[in-house]
Amino acid sequence: MLTRRTMLVASTALAVIGCSGRGADDAAAGAKSDFLEVLDPAFFDLVARDVQLEQLGDGYQWSEGPAWDTKRSQLYFTDVPGNVAYVWKEGEGVKTFLDPSGVGSDNAAGFREAGANGLLIGRNGKLLVCNHGRRAVEELDIDSGERTVLVDRFEGKAFNSPNDIIEKSDGTLFFTDPPYGLEGLNESPLKEMAVNGVYRRDPDGTVARIVDDMTFPNGAALSPDERYLYVAQSDPDAPLVERFDLNGDMKGEVWFDVAPYTKGTPGLPDGMAVATSGHMFLAGPGGVLLVDPSGKCLGRIGTGSATANCTFGGDGSTLFITAQDRLLRISTKATGVGAF
Repeated sequence: MLTRRTMLVASTALAVIGCSGRGADDAAAGAKSDFLEVLDPAFFDLVARDVQLEQLGDGYQWSEGPAWDTKRSQLYFTDVPGNVAYVWKEGEGVKTFLDPSGVGSDNAAGFREAGANGLLIGRNGKLLVCNHGRRAVEELDIDSGERTVLVDRFEGKAFNSPNDIIEKSDGTLFFTDPPYGLEGLNESPLKEMAVNGVYRRDPDGTVARIVDDMTFPNGAALSPDERYLYVAQSDPDAPLVERFDLNGDMKGEVWFDVAPYTKGTPGLPDGMAVATSGHMFLAGPGGVLLVDPSGKCLGRIGTGSATANCTFGGDGSTLFITAQDRLLRISTKATGVGAF
């Protein structure tokens, strides 16, 4: 089966891309200007017409997992196949943060990607790490460098390769577990799980599988009121975002069908960032799709490549984007949930 990275094409190199100011008529559905593709005038409620898309770093194999550290005013992100995590800070640029980010080459037999993937600054200030090589969710003390495994097994079986993670205000964690870290994916002899699941870890350490019927669960996000859990499915045969009511029966519904936006465009639905307004910034085919709370696509911030993830940081309205081999930044009119 095709996977997200086998669908990539060479990206367009950029340093700073600009979008010139445009008249009101250009805000109509179908308008396009440089890297902004506008499908609905409401797009400009979230992104200014004259916005700039800046490149902060490049040369990565597949950049992922951006996480903003408010305390230190810096961003962490990963190069998953490169098995390195980086830190970016204004005025200092990009520096190596963890090498290896997952496990060393001597412990990487059977892995196609042994590095860390998704990252998140937890509410306790520590860095949550989805570690492919350890097949675990870890907690990293940024000051001491000490890593602690929070969970690496469910019902006695090792996870596939935890991918993305999100945290509720009460400390409950939700994370996805596709097989992207394993050689052969679903056919890997290391695969112990019968499904590619989504899991909940309660504050007391109890772990439950809450979704077992998604083919390739990937990005995870919460609605601003924490009622809904969103999970992106990076399946080329069914690229979509499902929504689960955490106060209900947890039966998933297709909230946003991404298939129409993959036509002739590299990438699949991946990581997500949610604004306080409920709008979603969905990384995936060709850039970042902007979706309103009802599941309507308003347009796309084009990156010229398959795009893995995004997160809010800085003043709360800066969106950091990991787009294949690059780290990008764009200012928005939106404010991210928990961004500052």
